[in-house]
Formats: sequence, C-alpha cells, structure tokens
Amino acid sequence: MADVKVGLYVSLQAKPGKEEDVADFLRKGLDVVQEEPGTVAWFAVRLNATAFAIFDAFPDVSGRQAHLAGRLAAALMERAPDLLAQPPSIEQLDILAHKLP
Repeated sequence: MADVKVGLYVSLQAKPGKEEDVADFLRKGLDVVQEEPGTVAWFAVRLNATAFAIFDAFPDVSGRQAHLAGRLAAALMERAPDLLAQPPSIEQLDILAHKLP
C-alpha cells in the first residue's frame, strides 16, 4: 500500500430538499475515483441530515492536484449551484499519521 502524505477535506451543505441528491452524487462519485491511481483513500460521509464531507488521501501533492483537476471535482463544481447551499469548502491537509490496509 502506498504511503500517504497529503489529503483533502471537503465540507458540503445540501440545499433544503436536495439532501438525497447530494448523497446519490457522492455514492456515484466512488466509480470516478476508482479510476484515479493517485487517490489512495476516498471517503464520502454524511455528518447529519444536511451536512456531508469528503476525505481523500494521496501519496503526494501531484496526486492531490490530479484529483482536484479530475472528473469528480469538475462534476461537483458544475452541480454545486443546484445541490449545495454554499460553495464547497475545500481544505488541503498534511497527513501526520495513518493506518491503511
């Protein structure tokens, strides 16, 4: 398993009535990130009824940049005005420690 050094944390707030659309978008996003060799770990989570998040991990900055320039990020930005109450909050992280299989 590749070592991971950097990550992303993306906060998403669904518009009223769009909660299940956001959940479905995130579920379908897994198929896209499966094709990204630089994305070592990817999690889409629901924090409460309207709040969602994505956490990704990458071996290096170039893997993270490839993901940010990839199909899922483009689709999210395209759908954001319809699905989200505010633009996604994207934080770039340094990973200090991890446990992966």
